Parts: sequence; structure tokens; C-alpha cells
Amino acid sequence: MENLDFSILDKAIEELGNKESSLISILQRAQEYYRYLPREIFPYLSEKLGISEAKIYGVATFYENFSLESKGKYVIKVCDGTACHVRHSIPILEALRKELKLSESKKTTDDRMFTVETVSCLGACSSAPVLTLNDEIYPSMTPEKAVALINSLKENV
Repeated sequence: MENLDFSILDKAIEELGNKESSLISILQRAQEYYRYLPREIFPYLSEKLGISEAKIYGVATFYENFSLESKGKYVIKVCDGTACHVRHSIPILEALRKELKLSESKKTTDDRMFTVETVSCLGACSSAPVLTLNDEIYPSMTPEKAVALINSLKENV
């Protein structure tokens, strides 16, 4: 593992305070910066905040929005909520996985360019089926549109 830059954590602690009630906000900033929560930050935060590593780990694993796994440059979330599911979101997910050689257990490409995940709801039911690409919503998706989106990103690399 490369040496991590902890300055983002120091800045967050300085702005939010070195107290337990700031932990979630600090973890959110860390994830925004690193794109996931590297385990190496837990002992650092434990020392700085006076909270056990186990408690920090517990918070990081309790909230679904936090990830302990490295994610790709492009994070694609396919909605599988009721509205999207009945409008065929699963074929979109399957097309993305096939195109990127991913599976339910392997969510990120080897080159760390793409991560494909499912979520329970993206709150855009009227535009179902939807997916997000780095939090930008793409409405009325089809498997073909999803693959075209991936291919356009690959071309621009």
C-alpha cells in the first residue's frame, strides 16, 4: 500500500473538531478524498480523536455509504428499487458487468477505472430505470445506452 496523505484528515479534524461526534463527517471527507476508507486511516483517527479503532470500524461498516474497498475512477450505481426493477434495471446491470468483465463479487475493474454497484433507490423513480455515474443521474437507461456510456468513457481515457 502506498503512503497515504493524512493532511485531509488533519484539515477535517481542525474544521470539525477532534471529538467523537465529528467522526461521521470526518469519515465522509476521507471517503470523498480517497474514494473509499483505507484501513490505514483507522489507527490515525483513533489516536487523533481518542476513539477506539473498533468503534471507528463499526461506524464505517454500519453505514452503507462508506466503503472499505478501493473504487474505480468511475463509480456506476445501478438502481434496483421497485420502480427501476420493474422497468428492467437488472439487464442494465448484467450488460455493464459483461462489458467490464465484472460480477456480483468483483465490483471493480483490474485497472481501477470502473466500479459497478447496485443500490436500493436513487430517488429518481419517475425516470426509471436509472443509474448514476459518479453521482450524476442518467435516466431512462437501457443495456445498450449503459454500454455506450462505458465505451465513451473508455475512448476519452
